[in-house]
Amino acid sequence: MIRPIRTLLVANRGEIAVRVMRTAKALGLRTVAVYSEADANALHVAVADEAYPIGPAPARESYLRIDAILDAAKKSGADAIHPGYGFLSENAAFADACDEAGIVFVGPPASAIRAMGSKSAAKALMETAGVPLVPGYHGEDQDASLLAREAERIGFPVLIKASAGGGGKGMKVVRAAEDFPEALASAQREAKSAFGDDKVLVEKYLTTPRHIEVQVFADSHGNCVYLHERDCSIQRRHQKVVEEAPAPGMTPERRAAMGKAAVDAAKAVGYRGAGTVEFIAEGEHFYFMEMNTRLQVEHPVTEAITGQDLVQWQLRVAQGETLPLTQEEIPLEGHAIEVRLYAEDPERDFLPQVGRLDHLQLPSHLDHTRVDTGVRAGDTVSIHYDPMIAKIIVSGADRLEAVRRLEAALAATEVVGLATNRVFLKAIAAHPAFAAAELDTNFIARHQDVLLPGPAPVDDTVLALAALFILKEEARQSAETVDAADPWSPWGLAPGWRLNRDAHVDLTFADRERRIDIRAHFRPHGFVLALPGGDVAVEGDAEADGSLRVRLDGVALSARVIRTGNRLTVFVRGGEYAVDFIDPRLASQAATGTAGRLVAPMPGTIIRIAVEEGQEVTKGAALVVVEAMKMEHTVAAPRDGKVKALKFAVGDLVDEGAELLVLEDA
Repeated sequence: MIRPIRTLLVANRGEIAVRVMRTAKALGLRTVAVYSEADANALHVAVADEAYPIGPAPARESYLRIDAILDAAKKSGADAIHPGYGFLSENAAFADACDEAGIVFVGPPASAIRAMGSKSAAKALMETAGVPLVPGYHGEDQDASLLAREAERIGFPVLIKASAGGGGKGMKVVRAAEDFPEALASAQREAKSAFGDDKVLVEKYLTTPRHIEVQVFADSHGNCVYLHERDCSIQRRHQKVVEEAPAPGMTPERRAAMGKAAVDAAKAVGYRGAGTVEFIAEGEHFYFMEMNTRLQVEHPVTEAITGQDLVQWQLRVAQGETLPLTQEEIPLEGHAIEVRLYAEDPERDFLPQVGRLDHLQLPSHLDHTRVDTGVRAGDTVSIHYDPMIAKIIVSGADRLEAVRRLEAALAATEVVGLATNRVFLKAIAAHPAFAAAELDTNFIARHQDVLLPGPAPVDDTVLALAALFILKEEARQSAETVDAADPWSPWGLAPGWRLNRDAHVDLTFADRERRIDIRAHFRPHGFVLALPGGDVAVEGDAEADGSLRVRLDGVALSARVIRTGNRLTVFVRGGEYAVDFIDPRLASQAATGTAGRLVAPMPGTIIRIAVEEGQEVTKGAALVVVEAMKMEHTVAAPRDGKVKALKFAVGDLVDEGAELLVLEDA
């Protein structure tokens, strides 16, 4: 029975809300957004036909409130709710509540969500369904000799894992039988200490695994298909960084085998809608990991190679239609790659960043490039939510073409106002091992020295562009104040003009701790800059948007310089560099630094204070824990000392750089 959807409420925010609404509008549906207090002016609110407030900024008080979302659906007359991903998308109680309210939940049945929500129960179910699992022992009998025999049966290397917890505690890799007894005893001691339970399990240890997932789709008429696979092997701390489709090196035979296993998994739980079955693969073998009962962040790469709109498929299935295509009709053309552009600082261990997007240029103007985003220039990346700025998706006739387009797209991306992982992503795209598709989950760790080389001094090209920008900016300012009766007077124009002397002006920049003095000599068609590496002839113009077209000693190049305060961000040749202009007219412009101070590393909430005033601490001891964007950061004692004063309490919000406590010598 077809139950037409006319009004769709999207119970989410950011880029996924915008993306779902784009398809809904194309289908002629009325769209409804919900928003927290922090998102009142967000892009997804502006895109929707209507938008309803649902509570304060913290997600638990807004986007995770089932009652508030259903109330908004009732008030707006929505007959369907799309959960996006994250928040309530895999919440069986929410799916049940929608059904009870007579509202279509654009997702799987609550029973399927529950079945796949428990990882251990899901593995047991998959074993019954014949879906391959990582060889292992998960039994109750913990006799040491039995565990050793199971390890021999599984085959070394094996991984001993604490059953009661994670975080690496009680986890040991064992590469040979003779090492097993000692490793087992150690793992059990750690498990007992950390979790109060020394029970362990033993699994095959995969040394260079790939993370490959299969997109599945099922309708309410008994049809279920797979839309090929995605490779998500490049990860950092188990967070996907690069996703692509199809998986490099995948043969038709293996694709069919993995596709069948994924479909079997979906059928085993009576699935409906879009889902992803995740596998870990090594060599010729692949094993079930888990099933995500929702649309994935990386679904655009599947859309690119199949030419299908998966959100449209979701809506059609939700209103009772059959799948648009049979298995044999699903195309596979070309190659697509997606990267996630995050507000995070690679130089500070990828610490999430909060702040205003002073300048934002995304590469949607490039051919074969798609950008999914939920922000605009001028928006603020909030402390309360995931710090994703955009997903950048490129496609090509083959993988080589897609990789080249990815490099170009990242080179054309510009963000000013807060640190991002753009340069890190570009380093991955440019790495020879990535071009050769040498992919596994250890890719970033293996190539870390190249991907994260650390800060380097800016070169003369960057300094020349920064100097030209300042010179042109000051010339414009002088022109605006010059006497209109004598617009060409050297007294009002031409800074640095000197009677009977070489006209020049001195500029000073700071590159981290380095101070750089540059003398700019005026010439009829430009300047000669005395740079650290020697004199360079510079000519060119700066546009109002910061774009430059210049010649450096006759070499033409394009660049952009964005000024925020006295910080100049220079984008040139795909790179991004920052220098500070030291304006002699601002006497108070002195760096204050935070060296030696115990300050908040990011805006966030104090969730734990591990010390008291008057307490003596040793170097490295945990003092304060700050939480922001689903991440905790512990501020540790830089030296032995005594806590003189605590500046904040648990629950307080703090800005980046706020002094958290005073530590004096003991």
